[in-house]
Amino acid sequence: MNRAFKYLLTGFTAMVLLSCKSTKSVYVFTSFHEPANEGLRFLYSYDAYHWNDLNHIYLKPEVGDAKIMRDPSICQGPDGTFHLVWTTGWKDDKGIGHASSKDLVHWSPEEHIDVMGYEPTAKNAWAPELFYDDEAGQYIIVWASCIPFRFPKGEEPEDNNHRLYYTTTKDFKTFAPTKLFLDPGFSVIDAEILKRGKNDYVLVMKDNTRPNRNILVAFASNPLGPYHDYSKRFTELFSEGPSAIKAGDNWLIYYDSYRLKRYGAMRTTDFKTFTDIADSVKVPEGHKHGTIFKVSKKVLAGLKQAAGQP
Repeated sequence: MNRAFKYLLTGFTAMVLLSCKSTKSVYVFTSFHEPANEGLRFLYSYDAYHWNDLNHIYLKPEVGDAKIMRDPSICQGPDGTFHLVWTTGWKDDKGIGHASSKDLVHWSPEEHIDVMGYEPTAKNAWAPELFYDDEAGQYIIVWASCIPFRFPKGEEPEDNNHRLYYTTTKDFKTFAPTKLFLDPGFSVIDAEILKRGKNDYVLVMKDNTRPNRNILVAFASNPLGPYHDYSKRFTELFSEGPSAIKAGDNWLIYYDSYRLKRYGAMRTTDFKTFTDIADSVKVPEGHKHGTIFKVSKKVLAGLKQAAGQP
């Protein structure tokens, strides 16, 4: 082989490898531990199946009367900023928490967004989930709230008959008035919007009714709905907090199987048939309801450094 050509080929190969290495992303799973008073934790994975605990608190809860952080949901915007929302109280708290970060280590001052303050009898604002609508150029925040005697109830008491609500924002400074997001005819919580393609969205949620308390999906052509074609419940009883991510050709749906005291996982390609892969995944003990997203290896390196890990 010509020496000059060999040198060029070697250099080109090195550039390709360097480029692949620098752009390769890893999966991060937001987390908290009960009783939820410590703050934001992270897990990470290179394959979305086997998770490692960074074992570090990155943000301590400071807003809301209860000073807790449950159900942390993170979404990265087009400007690279990560936005975090979370549950700040079990009951008698009509707001949610918000903070932002460029690197997941250094955070802005925390804010308490009073999303249900306009409803005098609202009991809560649970498990806010963030979704960035790239077609409308706005963030959608969806959460569950209970307003007693507002909706027909099944076997639930009036203070546990939830529906989904939402607001939108472009800058987390001004927010659209809260509106009803979904009334499926039953108590529903823990909803996450997924985008499969243009005009193709999936809503993963928990049926919170007493006979069920497990996970299902529905479909829409717009992230704000209307959602239709509700699936059968495809997880065991007493499961909640679904978090989904696409890994290769598959979608993985993780959920907290709280009666079995473990994390469950389902795999699907079409959200119609689901395969139980709980025995094939590894989730650290103590991990609770979060969301999964991708970050660069540089961001992961910063998380590890802050946690004192090599």
